[in-house]
Amino acid sequence: MKVVNQEQIEKWDLEDPLASKRLAFSLPDNIVYLDGNSLGAMPSGAKLRAKTVLDEQWGNDLITSWNKHHWIDLPLTVGNKIAPLIGAASGQVVCCDSTSINLFKVLSSAMALQKSRSVVLSLAGNFPTDLYMVEGLASVLGEDACHLKLVDESALENALNVDVAVLMLTQVDFRSGRLLNMQRLTQLAHEHGILVIWDLAHSAGALPIELDACEVDFAVGCGYKYLNGGPGAPAFLYVAQRHHNNVTQPLKGWMGHKHPFAFSAGYEQANDISQYLCGTPNVISMSILDAALDVFSDVSMYALREKSVALSELFITLVEGNSSLSELHLVSPRDAKLRGSQLAFRHEHAHAICQALIHYGVIADFRAPDILRFGFTPLYLRYQDMLKSTDILAKIIRQKIYQHPQFNLQQKVT
Repeated sequence: MKVVNQEQIEKWDLEDPLASKRLAFSLPDNIVYLDGNSLGAMPSGAKLRAKTVLDEQWGNDLITSWNKHHWIDLPLTVGNKIAPLIGAASGQVVCCDSTSINLFKVLSSAMALQKSRSVVLSLAGNFPTDLYMVEGLASVLGEDACHLKLVDESALENALNVDVAVLMLTQVDFRSGRLLNMQRLTQLAHEHGILVIWDLAHSAGALPIELDACEVDFAVGCGYKYLNGGPGAPAFLYVAQRHHNNVTQPLKGWMGHKHPFAFSAGYEQANDISQYLCGTPNVISMSILDAALDVFSDVSMYALREKSVALSELFITLVEGNSSLSELHLVSPRDAKLRGSQLAFRHEHAHAICQALIHYGVIADFRAPDILRFGFTPLYLRYQDMLKSTDILAKIIRQKIYQHPQFNLQQKVT
């Protein structure tokens, strides 16, 4: 068991090469925010951009802002900012819509390229909305043309065969934080002629991703978690350049038209990544995300990953070294190489413990039925935050504070 003390932790904070990044965020006093895997904290630049868009652009320049302030280019501008964070060359990422809508688009594209196959293979524990999207597409195409097959992770590789059209996976599991091997699974799928879609919702902005190097076909991701784009921020999608001339997608909105302002009667899709646009971009939300992404401009994703691992390892060490926390069962992989930037612990009173933590200034989250999740965002978290949060967690469990009625009320959002 490693032994750490206050002096060591203070030294790590002083030596942290990412320490100054905390100043780029607007963070409430006396709060330890361990929920960036659900909603990222607000970068100060995002707040300033929102004010600029409202007061100066929309307020003063009105509709001329589409050209004057390049509103019309935001989906591609933001997409190209996200691209290097996920290992993609420019021109392959576009920012638009929600993760679920984007998944429907790329799933439709993939299935259209695989007309002789009908199976969409995924993991039984995948994020439910991803599975719902497959069910939705199947209801349109018919079960003979599209149907979902679910397997446990242990059976995944053996399930890859010539009947599978698409392998659809989430890189980091939303409950446990388990990290899948993108390169290996993509390569194995391709050996069987299977196209691969990766959901990056819990990995984009949290760890190095190499979509191009891994020869991924399609990917989708979220703008409001580790990318800090704000609640309801638009999502993004990736389509490998090699597919651009062969793909089509069913949501043929005017912004995906080759010449949207020609207002022609027939649809002619754009021949680049913008064919995945649909309706008018949400300028305010997308502008905020655009500004939020600037915090990554001088950050190495490998340095960010190194600190993420260090924070989570310290958190585990502090939990394991505190007898009051022996009731917590770690469900995330113990090997840091096998997990993303979050930890999950099981406890029968996880929901009430989470509510008590929030009350005492440590914001984590709960996932049914009994998972307590902690997200580690290296851009604004400190090593001292790990000590403070585990001390409060120990107090809550040791004194059974979670039994208080106020912490056992179920709210709509958990």
